[in-house]
Amino acid sequence: MFDCKPARAVLFEGKFAKLIMSHSTPIKRCVLTLFSALLLGGSATLGAEAAHAAQAANAGPKDSYNIRAFGAVGDGKSLDSPSINQAIEACAKAGGGTVYVPPGNYLCGSIHLKSHIHLYLDEGATILGAPQDMKAYDPAEPFDGPAYQDGGHTYFHNSLIWGEDLTNVSITGLGTINGGGLVRSSSLLDRISGFSNFGKAGFSSWKAPNTNEDSLRVGNKAIALKRCRHVLLRDVTIFHGGHFAILVTGCDDMTIDNVTIDTNRDGMDIDCCRNTTVSNCRVNSPFDDGICPKSSHALGKPVITENLTIVNCQVSGFEEGTFLDGTMKPSKNKNAMAGSATARWPIAPSALAKDWRSKRWTAGFSRISRSTTSP
Repeated sequence: MFDCKPARAVLFEGKFAKLIMSHSTPIKRCVLTLFSALLLGGSATLGAEAAHAAQAANAGPKDSYNIRAFGAVGDGKSLDSPSINQAIEACAKAGGGTVYVPPGNYLCGSIHLKSHIHLYLDEGATILGAPQDMKAYDPAEPFDGPAYQDGGHTYFHNSLIWGEDLTNVSITGLGTINGGGLVRSSSLLDRISGFSNFGKAGFSSWKAPNTNEDSLRVGNKAIALKRCRHVLLRDVTIFHGGHFAILVTGCDDMTIDNVTIDTNRDGMDIDCCRNTTVSNCRVNSPFDDGICPKSSHALGKPVITENLTIVNCQVSGFEEGTFLDGTMKPSKNKNAMAGSATARWPIAPSALAKDWRSKRWTAGFSRISRSTTSP
């Protein structure tokens, strides 16, 4: 292959120009023709290589479903979640496989995972949560209340990426999930679930009020999975994840590995799950829980979290965003959680009878804090 850069340097270097100008016209014509051919050939070769590389990058892994082929733009302005959902649907109908997200900024509402789907976020790819006023998130699904857990734990469909009753599902790659417009709390969801009435008269007979569907499109979680089996989350980075960067409830046989989270509320909550391994993860959550095993009533009944391994993970409470940019500034949050990240760990079952709050919140888990701003 010919590299045209040295040829250009020689052709336009002053001494060579003087040399060929001192010879007869046929010689000059011959030399210039030769270099012109080399330059054009080299440029064409390099252009073909660049085009081939761009095509290969855009194509993604072999036999994958590239979201750009389904209309995704990746400019951070056009809503790309409908195209991503079309790619996932087509892949699922074909029996499953990889849905490829190439580099770009993809503005999204709710993305619907399916069974046997591997959502692969390439390096340089960002899924960006849409602003709330776009009403791009799915409405919260019906819940047979009343809820003994807050609205964040109760509803799943109003998430950036969600799946329910799935088998063999994975999200991997060196790309980023940026929650963008996700909110970190919602009094509306607490009200419609009945949680706001917890402990008040008539709580047990509470019925969900009639609510306009659009008002339930409150996006508040980056990844939410409910009753899924054989789950893999690996290598991705989650920033500004809303109420939960990762909420997994009632899942079985799950691996969360090498995930980095820098968020404005909970990092990852592992609720009512079995046979789960969390490894090599970094979670910065200055306002709430970091890595949080728990057992809520979100499945409509008490289900214990069991067979859980957490190994080689780091939790911290630096100012949001400063973990990812490396400055690691102490949190400015002045409430009781300032400068700390939290986790929940098992307590003796006998404690449940002594403290109703454990039943209300974690059904067998208590919270500990670890300061990150002092030794």
